[in-house]
Amino acid sequence: MTLRNALVGTLAVASLAACGTTAPSADNGKIQVVASTNVWGSVLKAVGGDEVEVKALLDDPSADPHSYESKPADAALVKDAKLVVFNGGGYDDFFAKLITSDATRKIEAFPLREHDHAEPSTSEAPDADGHDHSVNEHVWYDLHTVRAVAEAAANELGTIAPDKKTAFESNTQKFTAALEDLEKKVDGVGAGKKVASTEPIAHYLLDETGAEDVTPEEFSKAIEEESDVPAAALASMNQLVEGKQVNVLVNNTQTENQVTKGVVDKARAAGVRVVAVTETLPEGVTGYLDWMTKQVDALSQALKA
Repeated sequence: MTLRNALVGTLAVASLAACGTTAPSADNGKIQVVASTNVWGSVLKAVGGDEVEVKALLDDPSADPHSYESKPADAALVKDAKLVVFNGGGYDDFFAKLITSDATRKIEAFPLREHDHAEPSTSEAPDADGHDHSVNEHVWYDLHTVRAVAEAAANELGTIAPDKKTAFESNTQKFTAALEDLEKKVDGVGAGKKVASTEPIAHYLLDETGAEDVTPEEFSKAIEEESDVPAAALASMNQLVEGKQVNVLVNNTQTENQVTKGVVDKARAAGVRVVAVTETLPEGVTGYLDWMTKQVDALSQALKA
């Protein structure tokens, strides 16, 4: 997905509410962690528990994450952090640019997926916005990568606070056990089924289900690039949902536009189940596991119907 040119909403640098954090304090004894989004912040909070204080630069559930423009205060937060975590893969380049010292401890999620899956590189040159369309950067929907990030966090936090290392490892074991339960719940549940997506943010989760994603490539590309959807691609997408040629439509509710809303309306009118997904933690969830469990359950139930 490209970085949006227009800022949607005002994103204040606020505490990671979903993780129960407060504003950083230099003398509270907690390890200061800064994350690009509340998704990765919540993973770090799950590992660090009460020993960490997490700040997420993006934690507004109503905003488009690709619109964010960093502020001087963000740079100060990153500079003072003991550990930073971000997505990478072209998703949150604004954050990577805030890391100005090689001495900063950091965890970048996207390369962990590539290493974990040991896939051959098929990367092409990024476009003018720095986005590489040959890969899917939404790796927080890959439960294996999330586990790798959690394990990396336990290692980094244990190095920063050796006396708390056992606690971090214990927290990580509990977190990854819950991830494994989610993997079991979604594994193969969509075998023999077809799905379409208004935007491919849940790509890895859909892969795990075994469902076939038949979204027209030109439709996905246009939505991601915020360009006009070709008439033929839109007609194909509408035909999929109106003709009930897909079992489920996965809809990114965080970056809806008139085109995607129209597709969703047609799907509902035809009786195609619509599953909502988001890019950051919405209000009303307690953390990554709560959020992802709700989405996995909704997707699994829709595919089983």
